[in-house]
Amino acid sequence: MSLVVYLAAFVFGMTSVLLFRRPRTAAPRNPLTLSTCAAIILGALVFVCAAPATLAAVNSLTGIPNFGAPLTYGMLSAYSCAVLVLLINWRGGSRERVRRMVLRSVAAYGALVVAIVLLFALADADTERLTDLDTYYANTPFMREMILLYLLGHSAAMLVMCVVCVKWGREVGGLLRTGLRLILVGALLDVVGFQLTKYTAVVARWSGHDLDFLSTAVAPPMASLAALLCSAGFVLPRLLPSARAQWRGLGDYRRLGPLWSLVGSVPTAPKPQAAWWQLPQARLQWREVSIHDALLALAPYFDHRVRERVRDTALRAGRSPHEARLAAEAAMLADAARRAAAREEPPETAGTYRLHATEVSGTDGLVELAQALRRPPSATAATTAPDGAVPPATTKAVTEPEEPHVA
Repeated sequence: MSLVVYLAAFVFGMTSVLLFRRPRTAAPRNPLTLSTCAAIILGALVFVCAAPATLAAVNSLTGIPNFGAPLTYGMLSAYSCAVLVLLINWRGGSRERVRRMVLRSVAAYGALVVAIVLLFALADADTERLTDLDTYYANTPFMREMILLYLLGHSAAMLVMCVVCVKWGREVGGLLRTGLRLILVGALLDVVGFQLTKYTAVVARWSGHDLDFLSTAVAPPMASLAALLCSAGFVLPRLLPSARAQWRGLGDYRRLGPLWSLVGSVPTAPKPQAAWWQLPQARLQWREVSIHDALLALAPYFDHRVRERVRDTALRAGRSPHEARLAAEAAMLADAARRAAAREEPPETAGTYRLHATEVSGTDGLVELAQALRRPPSATAATTAPDGAVPPATTKAVTEPEEPHVA
């Protein structure tokens, strides 16, 4: 059982690590980010503390039987408070109102933690129980009140979270609504699968019945699943847009491959190489800057006769003006790369010309140029070399196997 609980704690805590890997430009002390990470980390610590192996180790280290109980219940109360604080920061409002509500929540649950510790100190709980403490001590004075108190504190936080998710879900849409629905499902699963089973098992003990399996076998896995759903709901609206951007960056990085293979060897000002472990957008930015520098270096070798010849042929073939321009620029660029590699003199027709890729912002223009290099060139492109042969650079761009497309 301890291994399962530790695994849930690990998965639960890793979401905070992913969330905290924010861009350097983000505010380092964003209350929403900090409260989200605090809630998730405290939730992970609850699972760690509740594991039988951890309870046994804590009891052994302190020399106090069942000392792990108030530690776990106090940690659960702190998690409940952190969830409320997260909801307050997520909902927003004036700074004074948010601060006032946060202080009230911290004060209420701080008093709850103190009460749990005091009740445990007053109780007679000398028999160590690692998995069934709630039901074993359900009729013990002070322990009974402590168990009921931590359950009520956690129930209050989960019920408030359900109400907020339902009300707020009517006002928002998109990813935020999806996240709220996940949180709502997790909170309801916590209320029904964890709290209700605990209440039922404890009340059964009060009435002389034995339903301990609800507390020992049903409640823990339900609590783990509920916590994972809630954490997913909290981080999804914040992580998914960034993940989508990185995925698009990876696709653009790969689609620039044909263009990079053509101009990558052109001498330019040295730039720090993108590390293999960097995120796709960082690698894409490095490749984009390097390609732009190479295009500037190749500009003196642009032969406008090549561009005009391929453009006219493409237009006669029925291609749109934009497609004809891209095909012509791809042929001219391939010819320029060949001339630069062969250390030839710039053509007499060289002049000032701006490629479409340099006129638009972002990587869309470069991606279009790279895709144009993959298409079969017009027959007139074969006349760009002095001896009538297809330029080597053009041939490479055409025959190079296509990389897998990333959406």
